[in-house]
Amino acid sequence: MLMYLAAAAAPKPENPYGLMEALEQGGTIAWTVFIILCGMSVGTFYILFTKLIEQQKVINQGKKVRATFWRAANLKEGTAKLEKNSAYKQIVDDGIKAQEEHTKLTDPVEAHDWLHGSLARSEASINSKLNGGLAFLATVGSTSPFIGLFGTVIGIYRALIKIGAAGQASIDAVAGPVGEALIMTALGLAVAVPAVLAYNFLQRRNKSIQEQLSGFTVDLLAYLVSNGAVKPTVTAAPAAAAAKPAAAATKA
Repeated sequence: MLMYLAAAAAPKPENPYGLMEALEQGGTIAWTVFIILCGMSVGTFYILFTKLIEQQKVINQGKKVRATFWRAANLKEGTAKLEKNSAYKQIVDDGIKAQEEHTKLTDPVEAHDWLHGSLARSEASINSKLNGGLAFLATVGSTSPFIGLFGTVIGIYRALIKIGAAGQASIDAVAGPVGEALIMTALGLAVAVPAVLAYNFLQRRNKSIQEQLSGFTVDLLAYLVSNGAVKPTVTAAPAAAAAKPAAAATKA
């Protein structure tokens, strides 16, 4: 019994095939691959969270536009209700500026074509900002498995060298290099999978935002070329809708 207790209390031997041990065995190449993959992973999560915050701001701006902008008496009053540096405010400001500049053109150009081009350029500028950083995610998702595979190849190569030097394929001789190779493969996949998922997720949200911006741009163009005669139908505000039944009940 005492022997079993002594064996249980004895410190367990350290694992000679862990991550740090594999990196130490791999040397400069293994550390270089590891640092590159770590940098890619940090960049992936940084872009993911910053883009989520940026996208959410634009989504909230779109909700505010649908709730307040088209209820204003004119564009200037509606623009004053929008947030500063808002994506929708940028489109409206560019539309108003293009409408004012149309009268200064010496070469006759249709107002519709001029305003359409100006609004399309403004919308494209916003979409370009929304897509910023996604190219990095796509690059990480497509290249990190190959970077990990490079470390894998080096680890297998080192294992073959040890086999040749020892003259026999013993487990002790190849366990370290083979373990290093497998760890590099796992690291490459661990970096690639989040990058691909983040890219697809952000791309889908960007597409939804771009559809909302495009719809707003079309409505704004119709408003500008019709001098305010054409604008989207705005549903009654919840407070106003609730006030009508209360007023009817009071009269009764």
